[in-house]
Amino acid sequence: MSDKISFKVIVAGRTYPLYVQENEVEKIQKAADDINKSIQLLQDNYAVKDIQDLLAMTALQLASKSSKQDVTDYSEIESNLQQILNELD
Repeated sequence: MSDKISFKVIVAGRTYPLYVQENEVEKIQKAADDINKSIQLLQDNYAVKDIQDLLAMTALQLASKSSKQDVTDYSEIESNLQQILNELD
């Protein structure tokens, strides 16, 4: 098992410092990129400007997409979303 490293990820224009396993950095960066792309698409196609609404809509899209891939453990996703919501408050 590799050690955790400090890693900064940008989601919805905000930087979030994380401690992650070194072998998870690429996966987390891709997830952040997917979230940011989804937010941008929603902004381009709908009159929604509130970032919290855009994050909620993105979370619904990604959750429904991942359920098609038979992902059953949402604990890490929920934890990360809670951390993001806490930062937004």
